Amino acid sequence: MTVVEELIARSNRLGSDPRNTNYAGGNTSVKGTVTDPVTGGDAELLWVKGSGGDLGTLTAAGLAVLRLDRLRALVNVYPGVDREDEMVAAFDFCLHGLGGAAPSIDTAMHGLVGAPHVDHLHPDSGIALATAADGEKLTAQCFGDRVAWVPWRRPGFQLGLDIAAIAAASPQAIGVILGGHGITAWGPTSEECEARSLEIIRTAAEFIAANGKPDPFGPIVPGYEPLPAERRHARAAALAPVIRGLASADRPQVGHYTDAGVVLDFISRAEHPRLAALGTSCPDHFLRTKVRPMVLDLPPDAPLADVVARLRELHAAYRADYAAYYRRHAGPDSPPMRGADPAIVLVPGIGMFSYGATKQTARVAGEFYVNAINVMRGAEAVSTYAPIGEAEKFRIEYWALEEAKLARMPAPRPLATRIALVTGAGSGIGRAIALRLAAEGACVVVADRDAASAAAVAAEIGQRVGPDVAVPFTTDVTDEDQVAVAVAAAALAFGGVDLVVNNAGLSVSRPLTETTVADWDLQHDVMARGSFLVSREAAKAMKAQAMGGDIVYICSKNAVFAGPDNLAYGAAKADQAHQVRLLAAELGGDGVRVNGVNPDGVVRGSGIFAGGWGAQRAAVYGVPEEELGAFYAQRTLLKREVLPEHVAAAVFALTGGDLSRTTGLLVPVDAGVPAAFLR
Repeated sequence: MTVVEELIARSNRLGSDPRNTNYAGGNTSVKGTVTDPVTGGDAELLWVKGSGGDLGTLTAAGLAVLRLDRLRALVNVYPGVDREDEMVAAFDFCLHGLGGAAPSIDTAMHGLVGAPHVDHLHPDSGIALATAADGEKLTAQCFGDRVAWVPWRRPGFQLGLDIAAIAAASPQAIGVILGGHGITAWGPTSEECEARSLEIIRTAAEFIAANGKPDPFGPIVPGYEPLPAERRHARAAALAPVIRGLASADRPQVGHYTDAGVVLDFISRAEHPRLAALGTSCPDHFLRTKVRPMVLDLPPDAPLADVVARLRELHAAYRADYAAYYRRHAGPDSPPMRGADPAIVLVPGIGMFSYGATKQTARVAGEFYVNAINVMRGAEAVSTYAPIGEAEKFRIEYWALEEAKLARMPAPRPLATRIALVTGAGSGIGRAIALRLAAEGACVVVADRDAASAAAVAAEIGQRVGPDVAVPFTTDVTDEDQVAVAVAAAALAFGGVDLVVNNAGLSVSRPLTETTVADWDLQHDVMARGSFLVSREAAKAMKAQAMGGDIVYICSKNAVFAGPDNLAYGAAKADQAHQVRLLAAELGGDGVRVNGVNPDGVVRGSGIFAGGWGAQRAAVYGVPEEELGAFYAQRTLLKREVLPEHVAAAVFALTGGDLSRTTGLLVPVDAGVPAAFLR
């Protein structure tokens, strides 16, 4: 195994355990010798995790590769702490070869320490000692001279020099506790470096367990105990759209909800208001969680209206406080304020709501706050939690290097931050719509009455687009309660809903005299009633969010075209088409746009046609079923077959932003059927 392969394996092992470090937190490195392709001589290199990478999923492409001689020569031109940010640009002049990741701010730490292998991690147990008021004394008690203490210093070149000096002067030391930050360990081999990292983490955890006081967060506040799970989740679903709307005052956000035991316990305890106000400490934490969360100060069984009103008051106060924080510390060269909304909202007895530009960033923000809770518990158990000061937090949050990292991020896709609920999404047109919306950046609830089909489409989205993007949900749109639960599921999964596609449908083709009441009721229940129920429930959530939204009906050419043997289906589709007009008129004041798509002849990939409708329509028109798509195409102006993907494209066109001033529109996707032209 090469040194790089050893590094990747070590990184993946360390990064896959949240006790060792958080997502995208920390970095690892190895030094080694290769043949210089230009001189043919030896070249000593440093391979180190690049900026923004994640240890648990690190690959060789995520490493920055630098010439060690050039990196260490930067010591001779280092201009001092006041100008150390300039050193990050200097790292580019030390790179070896092409490609690789951008070097991170911690590169100096790895290059200047003499040991061949270095780990820098953010374990909860290590940060607990690092944020304790008497952390230096506790570190000595815990480790003796085996682990040294480094007072808080913002990550950078000087911190690398400090750690390198300790490593050189203390041959007995295996690593350091970085005040307010984390740990760094080193070793002569990859195996020993990893073992030392784990020893520091384990020893700190055992020290806290052996010496910590019970109940470091204080007693439970009467009335703040967690609600039973069913009531807790119902209240969370009711609050999620409201809180998401508040957290999106500056820019739209995706939400994540958790009622993990560690969270529920923390916000039930007497000390949680004091500790939450102190904020997080580790730079990786508060960059994602902001300096402090917003905390509701009402018990979980308070009337919903009172809770909503109080959340609005707290949000206004939070924004004012954050703006004041920015003004206190911003200088002439500070980046503009990025937004004053909370990233973390704590609701006693209910759980935690976290927010980000994507579902993953929202989830990770919540995970980081769980790390922060663990850190606070450890620090309070053996001492007093004392995170770095507000001014230092501002220096990190509005660091020019962090601003540069944000600027390197790719532009968001058109439907980024949008949360979509697609009914009948387990096959055919619904599947195509769900795939297209996800590909364009939306989070998608794949709703279908067939659980296996919904799960398969959600899994397909995960494979194509990535994790955290889609969730399946089993829903019968004719059932009022199930529809309410589906919208609640969207709120719990992603924070709310702001793009609904009423696609669930079926058809039974019979002449009038052979159409039964059951035929009529079934088609109207699924399409007319089902669309009404979904739209009504979604509109409630959209109004609570106050972020606008889109409702799209997948109607049909048959909504306006009179064909034979099609009374029940055509009438149900006409009902849907008029719902588009009625709801566009009613919901426009809330910023909710309602539009529809009128497809025709979507045979290939269609669940309706595969379920018997195709055979019935083929019999009506006197053509073989396998030729039905071609038959439909030949009767159109364009002579082109319509596929599910074409309907999905129309849905995206209506919701992707270019038609932001359009509502009440029905878009034909039928390759041109003159009899179905809208008049």
